[in-house]
Amino acid sequence: MPDVLVLVDHDGERVLKPTYELLAAARRWGDPAAVVVGTPGTALRLTDSLARHGATRVHAAESAEAGGFLGTPAVDALERAVREVSPTAVLVSSTTDGKEVAGRLAARADAGLLIDAVDLDPSGAVTQIVFGGSCTVHSRITRGMAVIAVRPGSFEPEEHPVEATRHDLTLPPIDPAASARITARRAVLAGDRPALTEAAVVVSGGRGVGGADGFTVVEELADALGGAVGASRAAVDAGYYPHQYQVGQTGKSVSPQLYIALGISGAIQHLAGMQTSKTIVAVNKDPEAPVFGLADYGVVGDLFAVAPQLTREVTVRRADG
Repeated sequence: MPDVLVLVDHDGERVLKPTYELLAAARRWGDPAAVVVGTPGTALRLTDSLARHGATRVHAAESAEAGGFLGTPAVDALERAVREVSPTAVLVSSTTDGKEVAGRLAARADAGLLIDAVDLDPSGAVTQIVFGGSCTVHSRITRGMAVIAVRPGSFEPEEHPVEATRHDLTLPPIDPAASARITARRAVLAGDRPALTEAAVVVSGGRGVGGADGFTVVEELADALGGAVGASRAAVDAGYYPHQYQVGQTGKSVSPQLYIALGISGAIQHLAGMQTSKTIVAVNKDPEAPVFGLADYGVVGDLFAVAPQLTREVTVRRADG
């Protein structure tokens, strides 16, 4: 079977969940091959977990400066891998960084580009969310290789143990004048909650939360469910919650098993970032809120009355086993 290259998202020590989803998606079209970009030793630390999830080959693109630039090392590594193995497709996560890498690679390789894919059909068709989430389309690359950015949460990770071989890729020197250099890093305190794009449950708050203090009810429900906390752009812009938790067209795209929207009206920009969630629950005082048109379950009511009741009920049921 032909290779399908997967760009590995990692933090230097562990593979991030979206990569396991990409490996599961890649098996629909061929043999998954992982491309690891990082400093020396990174691929060695990640190979076992990649092989456990089906990567038949690990292309290691390592250099001392690989972690010091945005995008360019990943594009260079994928371009080298494409030249060597002529894959059917290259899959990356449809994040801000992933979309940039996908676009630059497609331009270099004269390849077809599809963004925000949520499904890959074995026949070669790709399902995409387009126009800010307002439309779902089915697309197909008709000439050459496909470069596809897949939304995190669109596929379930699957363990598929194989023996992975390693292949080293030599990265070309990076031209600092033509690349964005990382000048500083600042750790984000995530606490004990799962990462927003990796969580099976996401509880988000919007303008209806009323202020930063109001997010306490959002956090308590998320903690009761073992989920992550999200926020709408209106809540973030108002200073209610940090920007890195924004869900939507200009924030993060999520597709959890359960998405609970508290006090979120449902502007199209927000819906674009969460509408592929498996089950959507909305709580809003306005019965005409657009979010109810997308929700599987809707509660017309005060979130400060409804959310604590949900939290208590979930806590009791989990305590009872």
